[in-house]
Amino acid sequence: MRRKSSKHRRTVLRLGDLDHSKAAVLNSLGSPASRRAYEFAMDDFIAWYCSEPRLAFGHVVVTRFRISLEARGLSSSSINQRLAAVRRLAYEAADCGLLSPELAAGIRRVKGAKQLGHRSGNWLTLEQCSAVLNGVGGDDLRAKRDRAMIAILIGCGLRRAELAALEIEHIQTRQEHWAIVDLVGKGGHIRTVPMPHWVKEALDTWASAAGVTTGAYSGRSAEPEGCGVGALART
Repeated sequence: MRRKSSKHRRTVLRLGDLDHSKAAVLNSLGSPASRRAYEFAMDDFIAWYCSEPRLAFGHVVVTRFRISLEARGLSSSSINQRLAAVRRLAYEAADCGLLSPELAAGIRRVKGAKQLGHRSGNWLTLEQCSAVLNGVGGDDLRAKRDRAMIAILIGCGLRRAELAALEIEHIQTRQEHWAIVDLVGKGGHIRTVPMPHWVKEALDTWASAAGVTTGAYSGRSAEPEGCGVGALART
């Protein structure tokens, strides 16, 4: 498909143009979680943009969008996530020949919200974490499994997908401390996560009750298929 020459590229995008650019963005993302986040952010911007007077899709409009997000009381991380999606939308629109490259470049220069160095979102307090763990009652296998799952999520900060993919051979000792080694996380990033002693105790309690041998925790032997910690989230 031939791209439109710069003099014919639009400055005001119609809904069809925005939907086309949005589809191009989503098709370029490999992670389902990223696609969901970008789709939500782009839908939010498109709804706002179509409700405003049809000004040129450029630096001024995106700055006004950022101001509207701040007026809604969104956190800095949420605002910056939406702006990142809008920048990607502008990039795809320019690449498809629907938007002037000059306007797309101006959108990329829109500054995000300042991060003040404090934690964003809702974080559990120590008392709330204890209440969640203590709320898993019972001595049956399912209760022990649930307690081990919650302990890993809270104590190690794993995502749900990371917990589901976790295998016992990932849990090893490093410098006389337990850790989750070579954990493949979001975007294919590999990292090592320290495991607190109380998390290891909860995991050992479940493994012992489930009949899973503890030899594989140090990485010295392989466990039968299906015995990995990922079974916690799949059973």
